[in-house]
Amino acid sequence: MGDLIGIGLLILISALFAMSEIAIAASRKIKLRVMADEGNAKAAAVLKLQEQPGAFFAMIQIALNAIAILGGIVGEQALSPYVESVLVMVYQGPLLAQISFLISFFTITSLFILFADLMPKRLAMIMPEAVAVRLVTLMRWVTFALTPLVVFFNGLTNVILRIFKVPAEREDIVTTEDIVAMMDAGAEYGSLQQQEYDLIGNVFDLEARFLSSVMSPRDQIVYFDINEASADIASKIIEHPHNHFLVCNGNLDKLIGSVESKDILRQVLKGDAAKINSEMLEKDIFYLPETLSLSEALNAFKAAAKPFAVVVNEYALVVGIVTVKDLMKGFMGDLITHTGDELIIERDENSWLVDGLTPVVDLAKVLEIDEFPDQMHYETVAGYLIYSMKRIPKRAEYIQYAGFKFEVVDVEGIRVEQLLVSKVTSLAANNNDAQ
Repeated sequence: MGDLIGIGLLILISALFAMSEIAIAASRKIKLRVMADEGNAKAAAVLKLQEQPGAFFAMIQIALNAIAILGGIVGEQALSPYVESVLVMVYQGPLLAQISFLISFFTITSLFILFADLMPKRLAMIMPEAVAVRLVTLMRWVTFALTPLVVFFNGLTNVILRIFKVPAEREDIVTTEDIVAMMDAGAEYGSLQQQEYDLIGNVFDLEARFLSSVMSPRDQIVYFDINEASADIASKIIEHPHNHFLVCNGNLDKLIGSVESKDILRQVLKGDAAKINSEMLEKDIFYLPETLSLSEALNAFKAAAKPFAVVVNEYALVVGIVTVKDLMKGFMGDLITHTGDELIIERDENSWLVDGLTPVVDLAKVLEIDEFPDQMHYETVAGYLIYSMKRIPKRAEYIQYAGFKFEVVDVEGIRVEQLLVSKVTSLAANNNDAQ
């Protein structure tokens, strides 16, 4: 009877070691850091153990192997007499002892596999952090008690790893892919709301997207000429109620400064004619190169404290204008602003009307495409067509990619105004030939 109790204790001890091994290895660092920041000293101990796991795993293997050997020795002696006493009722042949041994061996092995290995490890995988913080203190004391053996085997392992030029310690770096995977899991299980998921995803696009994807392009800039007639100035303010207007001398590439619409409105309210004078003219214009990413542009706005910036290309020509609101909308979307001019309009479940200025990253999310080909060479859907066709597309021309047809439905001069994107019945994925 004492041997059977011994077997039960060995199974229990083996289960504890198996649980601690899996729990400490599977515990998520991010969750442990949160627990440690909240004052959980055991969570901090688990983190420290994960940083230098060599001694811990050496102890685990020493303990598990010792228990397995001891269990095999004790188990056969403990169960064989009982098995033989039962078996003798149906069989008294010469192989009685051998059959009793095999049944005892199979029973002990099954008990160890089920209760000392599989079930404890399954439990540890289900709630690794909870198990780890409960067992970490016990495991540290056992490691200390087995210090001589731990130092020997751990040192020998490190020598072998160095011979084969394998890192002796794990380097944990949380990558963008890791965070995206956590976001996907959170969205799938409902712990992350759709708006939160979209917002976090857009933040990761800040380095990948450039000013050209959010700015108002050159042909949409409303500006004043320094010699503009009063009636024209008033008409532009009424039709385009912006806070600031650029002022130039002839064309946009000869900028003089900017003016606030409220200064002109004061003139009108006083009964004077609307005109631009030197007192209201702000000559300090904030310029940004079009090659800046959205992240770099946000930092530039933060340092300059300006409401808008003129975007220029490498030849110092004006290509657009961008405001802080444009930048924020670039990654926050309708969470902070909403306009009636939607860039992507869903016609039905298989087709969309898309503005030519739509950023390709936004369309890729709607169509659930990983990315467009050679995406670093363009920012907008119109740019994608021009890059793929190597020319300005004409109305009704189209290309196919990833099972979608991108057809030009409206062209204004050399600008692609609108496209019709639709799913094709026969998937022509990765086919970029112009039709």
